Amino acid sequence: MVDVNSMYHARLRSDDLKAQIDKLEGLAHHTVVNPTFDVFDAETESILIKIYGVNHKYVESYKYATVGEAEAMVNLPESAQEPQTRDIPKKGLQQRRQVLQSILTDLQALETQEAELLTGEDREDPPGPS
Repeated sequence: MVDVNSMYHARLRSDDLKAQIDKLEGLAHHTVVNPTFDVFDAETESILIKIYGVNHKYVESYKYATVGEAEAMVNLPESAQEPQTRDIPKKGLQQRRQVLQSILTDLQALETQEAELLTGEDREDPPGPS
């Protein structure tokens, strides 16, 4: 008989976004000309496309956040639009973070809903006479 590891948890789609947010925190301390922003943005867009598809509003919102132009697209709170963030690269980093956190919140809610709907599905009585 095969032992089943009851501690195994399937990797969630939101795990990839969490990892990107963690990476972004590290990148925020680098200079803007650092080429890792391009790599980071490409990775993030790839993750979003894998989850939502190429034409989804989240992919577009993230693209606008990379250039600091996402306020109107995703209704970012005023804290993301403060006058002190006139520095476009800094504004872009801040908006990347906020867009990703917003997407993460929505995705986690969907994953929770999916888990609730799937819970107990394998516990139904087998087909046949009762």
